[in-house]
Amino acid sequence: MSDYLNRDVTAGDRRPRALLLALVLGAGLMIGGLLTWAFTRSDGGSGTAVAEEHANELPQGVVELTAEAQRNASVEMIQVKVDTLPAALQVTGTVRPDEARVAHIRPLGRGVVQSASVRLGDRVRMGQALITIDNVELGEFIGEYLTQRAALRQAEADLDVKRRALERASELIKLEAIAQQTLDLRQAEFRSAEAAVSSQGARVANVEERIHRFGVTDQVLTEIAKEGAGAHSDHSRNVLRAPFDGIVTNFDASVGEFVEPGRELFTIANISTVWVLADVYEKDLARVRRDTDVTIQVETFPGRTFSGRLTYVSDLIDPQTRTAKVRCVVENPDGSLKLDMFARVMIPTVEAKQALLVPVKAVQQVGGEQIVFVRQSATRFERRPVQLGLIAGETAEVVSGLKGGETIVGAGSFYLKTALLRENIGDEH
Repeated sequence: MSDYLNRDVTAGDRRPRALLLALVLGAGLMIGGLLTWAFTRSDGGSGTAVAEEHANELPQGVVELTAEAQRNASVEMIQVKVDTLPAALQVTGTVRPDEARVAHIRPLGRGVVQSASVRLGDRVRMGQALITIDNVELGEFIGEYLTQRAALRQAEADLDVKRRALERASELIKLEAIAQQTLDLRQAEFRSAEAAVSSQGARVANVEERIHRFGVTDQVLTEIAKEGAGAHSDHSRNVLRAPFDGIVTNFDASVGEFVEPGRELFTIANISTVWVLADVYEKDLARVRRDTDVTIQVETFPGRTFSGRLTYVSDLIDPQTRTAKVRCVVENPDGSLKLDMFARVMIPTVEAKQALLVPVKAVQQVGGEQIVFVRQSATRFERRPVQLGLIAGETAEVVSGLKGGETIVGAGSFYLKTALLRENIGDEH
């Protein structure tokens, strides 16, 4: 009996404890749920949005473009293929100015430098003043011009007197008031005066022509004639101006210095078009042809190529290096190519090879790299760095970065480049 009672007491003790444990667990679950609800409300549901955003995020270097956007941008798909390309010869050279675009500025006469408006390395525009010289020779010519003009006026006045005398003699001969011999004398004097005026006019014209060579216009000469002797010091200053746009590559003049006509004061080079002079070994000359498109690279821009045209192959071989000079003409509108830069030139030869080819319009420059956009799906395109070899016209050789059969964007690749750069800017922010 006692055992029975003891078992009942023990069981009775366990039931309240189990009930208490259940209540505690239930309260914990309820508090956890409330905290989760409160966090979700305070966060505005951002946890779910972030998860969805990461689920839709594009891989690095991938651009997405809808089919409609592709149509609007006239995006063209091109399959990379292996084709025949002229084998290339790589040579080295230097950037030089186009000799037809180099001006050597010298004074037109003896004089003293009064002022210089530019310095070595300055960029100048056509017609810009370079230097002002008190031109001794021009001053002498102006003085002679004024003297000859005064003599011309004297000759013209004498001619006018002779003309009136001849007219009076012609009237008197009608009245038989003078002899025919007197009329003949007046006619001879008039013709002599006419010759004197003509001769003096030629002297004036000769001096004017000399003055014009210093850049003095007819309008200025008229002012000089009106001003007379006082014009000598004002108009003997000679301003030398730039014949075209360019860069001052040589400067040799100081204020107060006496200069002679044969001395070069400035050299101005227009580098919107430059030459790349390269050396081709004697054994390779038979592989090179004139009027060939070439590709040029410089160390300053490792990911950039410049297009040029080989226009000249020298007929002289350097006996020391056994090379001949070739001249490549390169457009340089932004002035990226600097004079005396070291350059590598890829020259197509008469030989041919198989190469992976893409259109030049498919290649874009991004962050110092040459890239193409490879299609991953109907709307996704991967940025792919490539290394180019020879560029022949509108076609470029791909040395690395692509495989035959891949599909890339041709026309419209610039639109994808713009979208890629815009996404990169967004990621930075």
